[in-house]
Amino acid sequence: MDGADRAGGGGRGRRWRIRPLVLSCVLVVLAVALLAGLTAGAAGIPPAGVLRALADALPFVSLDTGLAPVDQTVLFELRLPRVLIGAAVGGLLAIAGAGYQGVFRNPLADPYLLGAGGGAGLGATIMIVFFSDAPDTGVPLAAFAGAVGGVLLAYNLGRAAGGRGTVTLVLAGVAVSSFLAAVQAFLQQLRVEELERIYAWIMGGLESADWETLTMIAPYSAVSVAVLFAHGRLLDVLSVGDDEATSLGVSAARVRFVVLAASSLATACAVAVSGLVGFVGVVIPHVARRLAGGSYRAVLPLSFLLGAAFLVLVDLLARTVIAPGELALGVVTAFVGAPFFVGVLRATRREAS
Repeated sequence: MDGADRAGGGGRGRRWRIRPLVLSCVLVVLAVALLAGLTAGAAGIPPAGVLRALADALPFVSLDTGLAPVDQTVLFELRLPRVLIGAAVGGLLAIAGAGYQGVFRNPLADPYLLGAGGGAGLGATIMIVFFSDAPDTGVPLAAFAGAVGGVLLAYNLGRAAGGRGTVTLVLAGVAVSSFLAAVQAFLQQLRVEELERIYAWIMGGLESADWETLTMIAPYSAVSVAVLFAHGRLLDVLSVGDDEATSLGVSAARVRFVVLAASSLATACAVAVSGLVGFVGVVIPHVARRLAGGSYRAVLPLSFLLGAAFLVLVDLLARTVIAPGELALGVVTAFVGAPFFVGVLRATRREAS
């Protein structure tokens, strides 16, 4: 075991391997959430029919699904892409939140800390206000570009201010987010008639989920998740302090930059297709830590799986509670996430005292 492993895995007594029982339970919860998302809705499709239809779609497999053609269309053209995108969004926000919390060594850090949310909102607003006739992919692409641009602006502002630590980056993120929100508010006043559409996007939702959208974010999502998984051990090293990390041959500045870049890319992918969905990136990493300990080699993958299951279930609530209408996704995550987050904080405080 090298010095980095001793610091990140054993030096502080951290357990980084996920217990088989915990992993099994999380995978079962995710599987149940995915199946529930595919079966529940106005057009009720039996679970057995869903499983047969999914198996029939595999190469070299031919089964009698027992589903009517309209049910097949609902399953593969509406529900399956929506459920997969919901799982992707939840997993990306959760793993991005874990990455941000590891970089800033702050359990309250979330994926929107460096301006990704403000940039995405501004990008979507610009597209809605000035390019209302653009194709359906216009708003997601503009939100993606805005999220990446917001983070780059905050990062470069923090570097230009001469700060080398995380405090300067946080302050730069606050400043950039406030500025982008002000510009967004100004543009909204120019086109008041588009306010409903803008706010519908800001509050979050998966109504427009389709295969084209999923294909658009898939490559960037895969890269960001792979990079974050690969940096779990280095985040463990970073958690013991910059000086000790440097003594073990780890460049704290490089690790921060790479993890922030990957986390921001994951956040950009998520908000591009779902709007601004809160609490996932803060709450889910806390749950992962309580299940698997403090090592990011376990927290990152567990956060991804839990986040995916959580958002699929939240989206299921959003589209069934007031059916045939839909609740905004951000509203449901706030209702569910805020009390849960308070409970997690109180439990953490009791353990610390």
